[in-house]
This record gives sequence, structure tokens and C-alpha cells, in this order.
Amino acid sequence: MHPAGWGNKRKEDIIPVMPLSKEEVQHIATLARLELTHEELDHYREQLSAILDHITSLQQLDTTSVPPMSAVFSADSHLRADESRPSLPPGQILANASHQSDGQFKIPPVFEK
Repeated sequence: MHPAGWGNKRKEDIIPVMPLSKEEVQHIATLARLELTHEELDHYREQLSAILDHITSLQQLDTTSVPPMSAVFSADSHLRADESRPSLPPGQILANASHQSDGQFKIPPVFEK
């Protein structure tokens, strides 16, 4: 059984085949806060389009006999016990920090005003 609404769609309709435009790659780069040259835009447009083409080719696989998964690992994965143990002293942790203040890492603001 496919997720809601997928049962009536053809596999080709889920992800349409189309190369990315330079504008779309620029938008992705902006979201990732990357500044790309015109050559890099062309290069990444080709690479990202090839990745999407490959994903589209995967849609041709018959997965009707593959059961749906909610996780890669089974629920009975055995992990080590979560045990409390001493941590490193603050001075050792901050020894290589480029900036620190009051025993804490000091970093540039994440959100711009």
C-alpha cells in the first residue's frame, strides 16, 4: 500500500523529469548561504539535474513487494547502555576555542537582525 494519494498516481507523476534552471540553483545556493560564480552555477546545475534524473530513474523500479519502512534500523537495535560518566574539565574543552567568554564558547550571532 502506498502512502495516502500515491496509489492513483503513475510513478512518472511523482517527480517530473526536468533539468534545474540557473535561477533554481541560485535560489538553493541562497538558502544554503553560498555565493556561487557563474561557472559554479553551471557546474552545480548539471550535477543537481543529474541527481534528480537518477532519482527519477529509480521510480521505474517495481517496489510493490517491498514493505514500507519507517526507519532504516529495526526497533530492536541494541545500543550500549546510556551511562553517566565524568566529562572533560571546562578548561580543557575551551583550550582550543578561538573566542570564549565566562567559561563558554563565544560565536558570531546566528540570526541577523
